[in-house]
Amino acid sequence: MNTCAAPLIDPNLGNRMIKVDHAGEHGAICIYSGQLFMARLFAPSMVGELREFLSHERRHRAVFQAELQRRGYRRCRSYWLCGLGGLVLGLLTGGCGRKAIVATTVAVESVVLKHLAHQLHALRDIDPLAVAAIASIVEEEQHHHDHSAAQIDVQDPWFRALTPVVTAWTEAVIWMGMRS
Repeated sequence: MNTCAAPLIDPNLGNRMIKVDHAGEHGAICIYSGQLFMARLFAPSMVGELREFLSHERRHRAVFQAELQRRGYRRCRSYWLCGLGGLVLGLLTGGCGRKAIVATTVAVESVVLKHLAHQLHALRDIDPLAVAAIASIVEEEQHHHDHSAAQIDVQDPWFRALTPVVTAWTEAVIWMGMRS
């Protein structure tokens, strides 16, 4: 009996990850859309930045949509849940102003960047097209994180209150999406 069996490779792993990424980008679009709507009243100096980030997220969703179509896969069942949750989060944090908006961006993007790094590692030898799609968005996601992180004080109450909640929610949505 061979005790050194090769590790099992899930042939659908790349497909599932692309589906979850697509839903996540839809959620990000809804976060930024909600924040942009509210920022016009509560943080007008952020409108340009939010428009820029929103345009990036729309491109990211299109990348994953194209990859899903190429693979013949439908979107994730959590797509609309991500959108609704993102919109609620965006409206609430946008209504709370600049500090809440940047704290939310840092929390979400921290989870997203960790998730993308994991995906790139897991798929590097088994799904080069998924790796290419994922790698194509990392730089902009890092920019969103770093640009927002430069604007916050980690001792700020908004950052301290929102970070654990938004982080846990983002991780939960990814976990649920990978199992749907």
